[in-house]
Amino acid sequence: MLCRGRADKGLFITTGHFTSQAADEATRDGAIAIDLIDGDRRCDLLKELRLGVTTEQIERVTVDPQWFSTIGP
Repeated sequence: MLCRGRADKGLFITTGHFTSQAADEATRDGAIAIDLIDGDRRCDLLKELRLGVTTEQIERVTVDPQWFSTIGP
């Protein structure tokens, strides 16, 4: 009998990115499932769950005075 420990699932978190080989290994048939959370997903989760970060949307409007000068006296 092969002893795999007591884990039913694994989790790896990085600030970078996982290779395609890592993603393949994490979902390989017969292996314990491993969830991979890369830097982009980690940021999304922090924002979604509001864990230590806040977000705000800023709209910047720039007036083109040259355009307006063509329509007035």
